[in-house]
Amino acid sequence: MATSKLQALWNHPAGPKTIHFWAPTFKWGISIANVADFAKPPEKLSYPQQIAVTATGVIWSRYSVVITPKNWNLFSVNVAMAGTGIYQLSRKIRHDYFNEEEAVVAKE
Repeated sequence: MATSKLQALWNHPAGPKTIHFWAPTFKWGISIANVADFAKPPEKLSYPQQIAVTATGVIWSRYSVVITPKNWNLFSVNVAMAGTGIYQLSRKIRHDYFNEEEAVVAKE
């Protein structure tokens, strides 16, 4: 039973013998690095980098379900990239434009 499932994975058109398997696997590294940056202060985040991560995630999430065969690993990693990018952008925008400490000081 397990042998047949392993063999099916190995011989799948998007299996480990193809770039369609390895490309999303390496993209997980970018998503994990972006999660690790959650601890980084917002002033050290980069707009261009986070926009690129977000755009890549959003665009390829859509197209990863259009291609044949459907590559759910590619879809999942792109959803993760879009999610982490949006979160990081929101942190950066809140810090740069909606900083509450500056608003409190300005009122006094």
